[in-house]
Amino acid sequence: MSTSVLPTHDAHASTTRDIPAPRSVPRHVAIIMDGNGRWAKQRRLPRVAGHRRGVDAIRAAVRAAIERGVEYLTLFAFSSENWRRPAEEISILMDLFLRALEQEVVKMHENGIRFRVVGDLSRFDRRIRELVATGQTMTARNKGLTLTIAANYGGRWDIAQAARAYFAAHPATEEAPDPDVFTPYLTMNYAPEPDLFIRTGGEQRVSNFLLWQLAYTELYFTELLWPDFDAAALDAAIVFYRARERRFGRTSDQVQTASALPLGRARRA
Repeated sequence: MSTSVLPTHDAHASTTRDIPAPRSVPRHVAIIMDGNGRWAKQRRLPRVAGHRRGVDAIRAAVRAAIERGVEYLTLFAFSSENWRRPAEEISILMDLFLRALEQEVVKMHENGIRFRVVGDLSRFDRRIRELVATGQTMTARNKGLTLTIAANYGGRWDIAQAARAYFAAHPATEEAPDPDVFTPYLTMNYAPEPDLFIRTGGEQRVSNFLLWQLAYTELYFTELLWPDFDAAALDAAIVFYRARERRFGRTSDQVQTASALPLGRARRA
């Protein structure tokens, strides 16, 4: 079972075709939440303490994103490669995921948050799958922040499942699809591509996360461990984002000319 769905009419366009309007606050922020284990080790605590503190950091990040006007927040909670971790740690992570689903989804709904999960859910227990489905249905019409949890997710898996879905929908074709036709079959077809990618914990790689969607995303790496991530840390990442010149294939002169035009003309330029 995966969370992939057939494309909808409101699927967002690719940044390889369309140039997003300039924004002082990123519309979509994607985060790899790294460093829970090291945070615990530094304090001579069991790793589970770091993961529990990491859940608190998620709550803080969601609040901060809403307060700053972020519309989409995507968090990499469990990768398809994380199954390689010790069985005891996986069991702890699954229990934390289950408890978070039981305790947090209703709160999200009360605060107008739309909750989504992307990834292959087939390896999760039935109870987790049921809670995910219930939470997505409950919050589907909410208009606030869209919070996406990537669970048993991998960017290569996402592209492969999109290819299978595309050819299942077009059984008569044998030609490779155009990227703009293919994009809506990705699991996050409901969201714009991330403007800002954040990875905590000091590592500087994307680790099979949103490989297709990060093509023109600004990449921000911080030494801060995830349990210590707070509103100030998000502000620091947004300051970095604002300093970037987002060219999308254009020259600096073109970007500066477009930014000097009235918004309507700049979008048509």
